Amino acid sequence: MVEANRCLNCFDAPCTSACPTHIDVPRFIKKIASGNVAGSARSILEANVLGGSCARVCPVEVLCEGSCVMHHRAEKPIMIGRLQRYAMDNFYGRGLQIPVRQRPELPLRVACVGGGPASLGCAAELRQAGVQVTVFDKRDLAGGLNTYGVAEYKLRVSESLREIEAIQSMGVEILQREIGLEDFATLEREFDAIFLGVGLGEMHRLRIPGGEAGVMDALDLIAGYKTGEVLSVGRTVAVIGCGNTAIDAAVASKRLGADEVHIVYRRGPEEMSAFGFEYEHALQEGVKFLWWRQPIALEAGTLLCAETSINEAGELVVGEMRTQLTAEVVVPAIGQSPLAEWLSSVKGIQFAKGRVVVDRATGATSHAKYFAGGDCVNGGREVVDAVADGKRAARGIAAALGVMEVAHG
Repeated sequence: MVEANRCLNCFDAPCTSACPTHIDVPRFIKKIASGNVAGSARSILEANVLGGSCARVCPVEVLCEGSCVMHHRAEKPIMIGRLQRYAMDNFYGRGLQIPVRQRPELPLRVACVGGGPASLGCAAELRQAGVQVTVFDKRDLAGGLNTYGVAEYKLRVSESLREIEAIQSMGVEILQREIGLEDFATLEREFDAIFLGVGLGEMHRLRIPGGEAGVMDALDLIAGYKTGEVLSVGRTVAVIGCGNTAIDAAVASKRLGADEVHIVYRRGPEEMSAFGFEYEHALQEGVKFLWWRQPIALEAGTLLCAETSINEAGELVVGEMRTQLTAEVVVPAIGQSPLAEWLSSVKGIQFAKGRVVVDRATGATSHAKYFAGGDCVNGGREVVDAVADGKRAARGIAAALGVMEVAHG
């Protein structure tokens, strides 16, 4: 309550503008301050159906909290993320359900391919308008990266699944079924619109001599650790890359018992794509960083790296100096491949650099029946960005199908 009462309840709140889903931050904080915690959670859910997950995984330091006006007063920003987490944990802890607006059940059917945040955001928004929605996901559990790809210390599987159960309670059907190339024609016949929230493909492989033996995919490592799979990473691990996934894989390796975990990055700390607070957390966990090194070979548990530098033209140059690093397991975390080749079976959808091209205002693709959002469109951003994409696409679908009203937020 003390922290909630610090909020100035700004009229034109920059924190709300900084949130991709535009959660009304002053409103939900004011409700916490007044003791209406359930009402606070409902305010959050109006804008972001995955408000619980986002309270845990959002980079609030660069979004809502980073925009807090308290910075201009040389004061500590309001702890928006923690307040949102408090409201959502209270909501689900009491067994409450997402409020569904009373709408006539419409004879319209939409398929969402992929069960991650973008599809879930789209499905929930359409259900609020009375549209019948079926989500198809190939994995045993829905939720996408929330369930499998975000480090366990940030978001537990159970915390992801409780949101999925809440979305199902709205009337969204979720089926464990892989959509193959031959299935799109069937979907086009059976559904009025199709939303593609398929994310990205596999992690890029290390294309170096010996780059297969002792190599473990970063997302497989995180998913295995998160779901309780028995994993052995040995005593020494080298994670290649320095994004947030690399940090998660490195921390997971430490928690799985590795004595030494190095993150190997071909550039310096100023160029890493991981957020600063993630970097600091990795240091606290005992992860070591090897800057300006590029792997060039892997043999018998030894990773050979070349020194790198930037020349006067700003280009990355591989030098002559070599460093040997003992690594029983090597974990590439150097980005994911797009799914353009798989999706190219749908004639009429345009791609640019492997990403689905959409109208950013509506999520519409160049094919009249298809809409898309999330990582397959933006190349891999935050969970909250995927939810926002799903919401926009839901409104685009509703407009295309002649549905006059969808949930606001």
